Amino acid sequence: MKSKTEYTVGTYLAKRLQDIGLKHHFAVAGDYNLVLLDQLLKSKDMEQVYCSNELNCGFSAEGYARENGAAAAIVTFSVGALSALNAIGGAYAENLPVILISGSPNSNDYATEHLLHHTIGTRDFGYQLEMAKQVTCAAVSVTSAIDAPSQIDYAIRTAMREKKPAYIEIACNVAGLPCAAPGPASGVLSEVPSDQETLNAAVEATIEFLESKEKPVILIGSKLRAAGAEKEAIQLAEALGCSVAVMAAAKSFFPEEHPQYVGVYWGQVSSPAAQEIVDWSDSMICLAPVFNDYSTVGWTALPEGANVLIADQKHISLQGYDFSNLHLRDFLSALAAKVEKKTATMVEYDRIKYQRAPVEEAVPDAKLMRTELFRQVQKIVTPDTTVFAETGDSWFNGLALHLPDGARFEVEMQWGHIGWSIPSVFGYAVSASKGRRVISLTGDGSFQLTAQEVAQMIRRKLPIIIFLINNGGYTIEVEIHDGPYNNIKNWDYAGLVNVFNAEDGQGLGLKAETGGELADAIKQALANQDGPTLIECVIDRDDCSADLISWGHQVAKANGRPPRLQ
Repeated sequence: MKSKTEYTVGTYLAKRLQDIGLKHHFAVAGDYNLVLLDQLLKSKDMEQVYCSNELNCGFSAEGYARENGAAAAIVTFSVGALSALNAIGGAYAENLPVILISGSPNSNDYATEHLLHHTIGTRDFGYQLEMAKQVTCAAVSVTSAIDAPSQIDYAIRTAMREKKPAYIEIACNVAGLPCAAPGPASGVLSEVPSDQETLNAAVEATIEFLESKEKPVILIGSKLRAAGAEKEAIQLAEALGCSVAVMAAAKSFFPEEHPQYVGVYWGQVSSPAAQEIVDWSDSMICLAPVFNDYSTVGWTALPEGANVLIADQKHISLQGYDFSNLHLRDFLSALAAKVEKKTATMVEYDRIKYQRAPVEEAVPDAKLMRTELFRQVQKIVTPDTTVFAETGDSWFNGLALHLPDGARFEVEMQWGHIGWSIPSVFGYAVSASKGRRVISLTGDGSFQLTAQEVAQMIRRKLPIIIFLINNGGYTIEVEIHDGPYNNIKNWDYAGLVNVFNAEDGQGLGLKAETGGELADAIKQALANQDGPTLIECVIDRDDCSADLISWGHQVAKANGRPPRLQ
């Protein structure tokens, strides 16, 4: 262990970030964080990755956390951090431990009447900390090297336990000061164990719940990954023997090739037979779900009542019972050891399921349509593939893809920020193992919000494949509520890649207006391992999935409910 004098606040922070598994951190430079960035660069086991702006920096870290389990973003005070807080709000909504670290003014200025640049023009610099508290599970302001270790540990430990973002603000004149050496990594990684008595009681209550049920189903929710309980969910499913459906935001959190998998349950836009089997069941075990207006199709598919058990990350609730202070993975593992087989929903599913006919290949010179586009995307989804589906029709088209075991699927359905996927897929690819195929499905409107991060993909030579669907507007908004505000200025999207390439980049920008052109573009994309390939796929404005139309109608109805009379 290094001696006390060999650590500064900045290198202490670097060590703690390494302790939670980070090999990279994302950064945008600003004058309040420059000394901190210098200190972080002293760590030879962690690389500094640069982003085009602070919003993208936050989303890049969010994507890194999806693959790596945690991430960090370094920005400057106010003008940087306030932009990044949008992405941190997304990480909070999506249960991802992203550590947002902001440089801040000189500690001497906190106690004066000085007016500083990059601030909102007040002499109170605490507003950023107060804002950060609303979208993080822990927020600290470090103005003393003596207090820095305990403050840093508290923020990072809380983020790792809660699977939520944390905020650390470090005064610019403190980052390089000497401080105490860090203790063991367990100081930020250890968890509070499940209370054994509570765990036993929760299992017994669930066994009692199931005794009177003959047709249970399991519904997998999007917080299952944050709970670290994917393996235990399979364990329970196999012990119970019932049908297993996933919520839309949890696609790939249960293996699609597992014999008990019945598809995506999403109300009236569910996979074929998934809604029927859920409706036929007499009980639901919901594992780490998020029930919002989007996931319940405008509240038309909300599981509730005496026959529904909710098993959250640290909390179990069912009729007449409520248990907390336990871990979901412990609950599932203990329950799997005691349940009896209840296979009725699988017997019924085998009666009603049907094989969807394969999409027929279009004539190569026919105008490109959505069905042909995703038929070709499906062909390149392998066990070593991760698919990012941007907010919009890409959700519905992506959900229809079959994922072989090992393939992953990423969406941002709680936060729902259009433009999220481009920086997020960049961050994910930075962390992903070499040889993993990373695919982004995005719309033209979404792409325009965060397009700059393609330049960073080129900078790092990441072979990401971007299918950019150019249909002239915000299609998801068109189906919810149309108007002239859903139209956008068209770009030469394929040509834009050459702008980002400049004199040394190896990105490819291609355009496909027919199936034949798309097939050729995909061949080039697979061969290009020295940078990203953006394939601009031109389709008609109204060529969207029927599920988006149905879903959009129900969400619009929910949005349009009149106020309740007082």
